[in-house]
Amino acid sequence: MPVWKVSPDECRALDLSNPDELLRYAKKLIGHSFREVLALGITPDATSSKDYGNVKFKGGMGTLIEERYFGYKANSDEHPDFPDAGVELKATCYDVKKDGELSAGERLSITNIHYDERIEAELDNSGVWHKASLILLIYYERNRSIEKLDQKISYVVMFTPSDVDWAIIKQDYELIQKMVMDGEADMLSESLTRYLGACTKGSTATKSWVNQYRNPGRQAKQRNFCFKRQYMDYVLHHYIMSEPEVAESIVEDASLLSEQTFDEYVLSVINAHAGKTDKQLCEMLGLDYTGNKAQWVSITYRLLGLHSENAREFEKAGISVRTVRVRPQGGIKESLSLDTFDFVELLEEEDWEHSDLFTYFNETRFLFVVFQQVDGEMMLRGARFWSMPIADLEGPLHDVWDKTREVIADGVELVQTRQKNGKIAVKNNLPGKQDNPVAHVRPHTGKSAYRFMDGSEIGDVEKHASPLPDGRWMTTQSFWLNNDYVYGIVELVGNDDCGGEKG
Repeated sequence: MPVWKVSPDECRALDLSNPDELLRYAKKLIGHSFREVLALGITPDATSSKDYGNVKFKGGMGTLIEERYFGYKANSDEHPDFPDAGVELKATCYDVKKDGELSAGERLSITNIHYDERIEAELDNSGVWHKASLILLIYYERNRSIEKLDQKISYVVMFTPSDVDWAIIKQDYELIQKMVMDGEADMLSESLTRYLGACTKGSTATKSWVNQYRNPGRQAKQRNFCFKRQYMDYVLHHYIMSEPEVAESIVEDASLLSEQTFDEYVLSVINAHAGKTDKQLCEMLGLDYTGNKAQWVSITYRLLGLHSENAREFEKAGISVRTVRVRPQGGIKESLSLDTFDFVELLEEEDWEHSDLFTYFNETRFLFVVFQQVDGEMMLRGARFWSMPIADLEGPLHDVWDKTREVIADGVELVQTRQKNGKIAVKNNLPGKQDNPVAHVRPHTGKSAYRFMDGSEIGDVEKHASPLPDGRWMTTQSFWLNNDYVYGIVELVGNDDCGGEKG
């Protein structure tokens, strides 16, 4: 354990107008727990009785550091915590995954979004700018096996977004500000923006609805401006841990975004080649033509000027690139697959708004790149950005999650039938495509595998099946977006401007 070299006298003598002094002092936290911070005995007036370790305490570990290490009373105004230095203090957590990799554990909340007054139109004059221009960022490991106060601080840095990041953050801010001022705050979701999100905050925020400034007849969930979790994950790995860059940048110069949004730039580059076949695009880009749909993703990244399938902006923004094949007369055959789920873990999810399915669509934006079969060849129609509308997220998608959990909890019905070719087929009562207009559940693999209560098996159970709560095993499943639903998203690509800001 590092030797603790901090005293209340040092805290009192600290120059709060000097960012370098603040960083030097904060770095002494590395290796120490929050309980050790409390033991220092540093406290502003009337705060010593706070129960910082209580899960219901709203201030979080950031408030503990502010009050019990820097010795000032925490506030929630829109000025930086150290106004003379222009520095905002933020404490946030990271998780250690099963494979040992570190992952940002949460969004970084910046400041409240006010619905009861006018929001500043310009980012440069906003609370976001004041609080996020220079952040004293403190990362601690979230270890759920120990008490919160015993978790230790691992990293302390002074962080500010790059010029290109600020250009994208500015566009995110302007979109959120416009929706709020247009009385559309109830339509906000994190997936609408790239780096700066409009997030709900706290365990009760998703249940807290307030009247809107410009549209009092429509209530909206209380939200905060935040740096999105994917952005903070990038910050953790590349700003904090100094991991080498693998991803390439689509935009190197912030001035490129002065007259157009990031989305508009990306779409203009891709859509400029609409009407060319995938074979022509491969020849143009110097790629060996395979005739395989999987190559369309490589074509997309090459069109954007990248040599790999890793775009820095997509990584930071949580953007998923998906290619779609449209039939000659319209419509698409394939539904869109998502990650597999574990039956038991699905039942253990706390509620809908903490579920993996909700989180994925609430945070993820999609770049759909559309090809259509024309005269036997696959022609690029164009691309669009899309995020799931709140009505679909809170309606049909929520319904399919509820129904899936209900079926699993009641016991999945597995009915064996013998087909004409003599093979055994197993039908189940998980929600199918005909049951929901947005999504359904079906196997993630083409290989069937089951283990029944009598011990009999079909297929390679260990490789292609997952355990049910009652001890049986069935083919590993995943959620899928219905092909008709996906076609509704991409149908107009190539026929109009499909920027896709609002779904």
